[in-house]
Amino acid sequence: MSSLFFSSSFSPLSIALRRSTLCRFSSIVTYATEEEKPRFIHPTSVVHPNALLGDGVSIGPFCTIGPFAKLGSTCQLYPGSHIFGNTELGDNCILMTGAVIGDDLPGHTVVGRNNVFGHHAVIGVKCQDMKYKFGNECFLEIGDNNEIREHVSIHRSSSPTDKTVIGDNNLIMGSCHIAHDCKVGNNNILANNTLLAGHVVVEDYAHTAGGIVVHQFCRIGSYSFIGGGSVVSQDVPKYIIVSGERAELRGLNLEGLRRRGFSATEIKSLRAAYRKIFMPTDMSSGNIEDRLAQVEQHKELGLFPAVCSMVQSIRDSFAEHRRGICKFRSWSGS
Repeated sequence: MSSLFFSSSFSPLSIALRRSTLCRFSSIVTYATEEEKPRFIHPTSVVHPNALLGDGVSIGPFCTIGPFAKLGSTCQLYPGSHIFGNTELGDNCILMTGAVIGDDLPGHTVVGRNNVFGHHAVIGVKCQDMKYKFGNECFLEIGDNNEIREHVSIHRSSSPTDKTVIGDNNLIMGSCHIAHDCKVGNNNILANNTLLAGHVVVEDYAHTAGGIVVHQFCRIGSYSFIGGGSVVSQDVPKYIIVSGERAELRGLNLEGLRRRGFSATEIKSLRAAYRKIFMPTDMSSGNIEDRLAQVEQHKELGLFPAVCSMVQSIRDSFAEHRRGICKFRSWSGS
């Protein structure tokens, strides 16, 4: 088959792969000079002649690469991994054994640089939305430097006017699911079995514990934390912890804020604002919109961008077509 060929460089890796088609492998680039960057394709793999392969690509045994695939330089495919459909991988991406990226559907899956896809991850396939119409274009875009672990599933969009988006520097642990049209920002940590329904937005630096479920169209604010086993059916404002079978607000994500470099003064101001909004002691403080306005107009608290950002995050959740925020217990009168 014309599309199957060996590198002319007989590195220790290529020799080992020729001897056994079942052994695990690492990139030939480890042994090659920077100038050469030879490709390696195992003879049991099926690579369409129209596929575009960058320098230094290593393709292990029993892999499949379709005709519209584009692989950047030094990508590595471990045994039994597959790339289908109109799929583009940036430089230095790694597919572990059993990983599948792309689908033979209209639209595309675009992946940035330095991403790792764990064993049997399934990325960029048709969504599970009954509104999807067969033949419509659907899209998934993934940024750079993400670690997407074993058995993760990330689906394409449900309509040609939207797309599923994953940003940069995210850790998405084993068995997570990110459904159609979700938007995941940067520097997030989604622990094992985090399940995001369609159209969920996760901002930046959010952290979920294991086994959590997020209702469709919810928004998870930046620097927030969701406790393990929670069911999130409404928005999580910025900087806040929620947990529970029906998630409730539990206070500020103090440890997360410290780890992310928030100053003691900023944290103190956020705590004061949180108390004024969610733990009022004055019976005449009004409803939540009144309390948000009071914090904004406070001569000290209103000067902190973090406080204003939290207030805006809460207010936005009460806008039309939004779901409101997770339940909170007002302590006024108690």
